[in-house]
Amino acid sequence: MIPQRRGEPVSSQTPAVPMRKVAVASCAGTTIEYYDFFIYGTAAALVFPKVFFPALGATAGTVAAFATFAVAFVARPVGAILFGHFGDRIGRKRTLISTLLLMGIATVLIGLLPGAATIGVAAPIILVVLRFAQGLAVGGEWAGATLLTAEYAPPAKRGLYAVFPQLGPAIAFALSSGTFLVTNLVMGDADAAFLDYGWRVPFLVSILLVAVGFYVRMSIAETPAFVAAGGTAGLDRPKRLPFFEALRKQPREILLSAGSLTMLFAFFYMGTTYLTSYGTSKTGAGLTRPVVLGIGIAAAVAFGIVIVVAGVLSDRLGRRRVIVYSSALGVVWSLALFPLLDTGSPVAFAVGVLVTLMIFAVAYGPAGSYLPELFQTRFRYTGAGLSYNLAGVLGGAIPPLVAPGLTASFGSIAVGVMLAVTGLISLVSTLALKETRGTAMTAGQASEATVA
Repeated sequence: MIPQRRGEPVSSQTPAVPMRKVAVASCAGTTIEYYDFFIYGTAAALVFPKVFFPALGATAGTVAAFATFAVAFVARPVGAILFGHFGDRIGRKRTLISTLLLMGIATVLIGLLPGAATIGVAAPIILVVLRFAQGLAVGGEWAGATLLTAEYAPPAKRGLYAVFPQLGPAIAFALSSGTFLVTNLVMGDADAAFLDYGWRVPFLVSILLVAVGFYVRMSIAETPAFVAAGGTAGLDRPKRLPFFEALRKQPREILLSAGSLTMLFAFFYMGTTYLTSYGTSKTGAGLTRPVVLGIGIAAAVAFGIVIVVAGVLSDRLGRRRVIVYSSALGVVWSLALFPLLDTGSPVAFAVGVLVTLMIFAVAYGPAGSYLPELFQTRFRYTGAGLSYNLAGVLGGAIPPLVAPGLTASFGSIAVGVMLAVTGLISLVSTLALKETRGTAMTAGQASEATVA
């Protein structure tokens, strides 16, 4: 953690910070974190089976590569608890700087890691360790970034401002796909060069983004809600650990909000990671790597726009209603997706990726304000982060891991059925939660929340 200087006073007033500065800081941080996270997913789809698991063959190597991808989702709830503890005890700002540095170091080390042909079995083992570190960082990142905007924003516009950290994945997906695309185009069809060192370039370039993010986050003051609740002075008061307090006070909200976002994760990681592999596979869509990466960039722009629109609508219609619409639409689309993809048409593949990620975006836009509004200030970082990352395990880790086996055994339609189930889970869970639009986060904010 970034330590607090000895004797540093805790002010009862937070310095005035323009909302645009807060928005940039939150968006820059999540962009960097998710860029690092996504380049791993893209590499897992395109090169890791050959670089780290060459002895397993194509199908088993792909499963093994996605298994290392899934390791991070197991680490994410741990990261949510760990960094949530410090975020609730010493502050949002210091904790977010720590998650940024951890992600940056782990990503650069992956870019420097020799393959299995050089160091044997040690290569995939080290890869798993570094992937776990990435998962810890992302587990602590999302809640802190959303709290940064949600705790600064006025209640009537919280849905709007909370989309800025939510835009990080869209920008990051475009950057990661673009970096791989440029690297691939520069090297042409030289697969040997791409597998040897080309895939490493996006990992090493991330250090520049981390430097920018570090500078931006150092310039932001602590959030008003954390300071109003006692700030770091709260460390001097004996109280329960934030993790146990969240479980004791709001277990229902933790479980239901995790269920509410399950489809969101399933659609996003299937749309970004699994479909990248499916699109380039000879047994899948059979498209070229540049075509699939180009479609990914276009999809990132589209779902980034939808994230903003959905967040703004949540200020008018309510967070809960927008997420319900997304879940219901997701159930229907899941059953149509793979029959469309199986036509093998580049246009059909593009439509499949675009619609899948746009449905994800409809739910993701309001999520940045919805989860922070569900939890009390003294354990908000822990509660929101734990819920979000439990959903990541259910929706983000399991579907991409089992999808190749389902496709091989029952055909691609089985993957669609699996996605439809995640949509039903999210629909039922969201309907069981309350509406939070306008909820007060500090004593000076009027509460307008309604309970459904």
